[in-house]
Amino acid sequence: MLQRLNQLLQRIMPLIAPSSVVIGVLFANFFIQFENWVIWIFAFMTFAGSLSLNFVALYRVISHPLSIIIALLTLHIIMPLWAFLIGSVTFSGDHFTITGLVLAMIIPTGITSFIWVSINNGNVALTLSLILIDTILSPFIVPLSLSLFVGTSVDLEVWSMVKGLFIMIVIPSIIGMILHEATHGKVHEEWSPRLAPFSKIALALVIMINSSEVADYFIHVDWHLVKVAITMFLVAASGYFIAWLLSTWLKRDTQDIISLTFSSGMRNISAGAVIAVQYFPSPVAVPVVIGMLFQQVLASLYSKFLNRRKE
Repeated sequence: MLQRLNQLLQRIMPLIAPSSVVIGVLFANFFIQFENWVIWIFAFMTFAGSLSLNFVALYRVISHPLSIIIALLTLHIIMPLWAFLIGSVTFSGDHFTITGLVLAMIIPTGITSFIWVSINNGNVALTLSLILIDTILSPFIVPLSLSLFVGTSVDLEVWSMVKGLFIMIVIPSIIGMILHEATHGKVHEEWSPRLAPFSKIALALVIMINSSEVADYFIHVDWHLVKVAITMFLVAASGYFIAWLLSTWLKRDTQDIISLTFSSGMRNISAGAVIAVQYFPSPVAVPVVIGMLFQQVLASLYSKFLNRRKE
């Protein structure tokens, strides 16, 4: 039953995020009372996704690090800089919106990228290793990058942010990896399929709760909100394309190109929304929450694009 539920949720993944945003906005008064639960729900999601990670695959990838370097370069240098430049031109003087665009592009790669890489027969070991490396680095990269790009215009709660990232991402990942190694992969075989549907439901809950925090900005739709949505869509879409272009130019093999396209294009956007809602004024969270609307849809579009390239 759980497997059938998971298959159903996986098929409707492109719809889960947009519908969760709508539900969160419409029933904001109900969901906003659960805001303190978000970090812990997210920690469960990370733990469930990390049961498939292991140290052996990590070592194999690190011993040939070019693909990892390409991904980290795209994730944490090229895309934040691109988002900052686009935001500065489009929203000149609006520091909160610029911060939201940059934040959406410096958060670590999304765990759900593993699903799309698997569907498209990419390099799963590379994807899992990149998720692990980027996850462990995120408590240091995210505050540092924000300080570099927007630190002078927005007050940063650096220590609170680092602590939140450790609770949400790093500690659950390490526990999941240790359990994988201690049981020689059995915990992944037995529990990952059981936890997978609950993890997707948890993702929907996190999006609903975070959306309730910025409901006022979505109820009154104006030109500013439309402009943020268009900009966020273009920036997010360009992330996939830049990763594909860079990995193709550097002559990576087809499996690595698929892995790098999804790993560098997809973000742990729900983690970004948690960070934005917890540690920044509400306007900062708007671009990040809007990013949730597009992520799975863009992944689906690029999946078709990559299949055409293979053919």
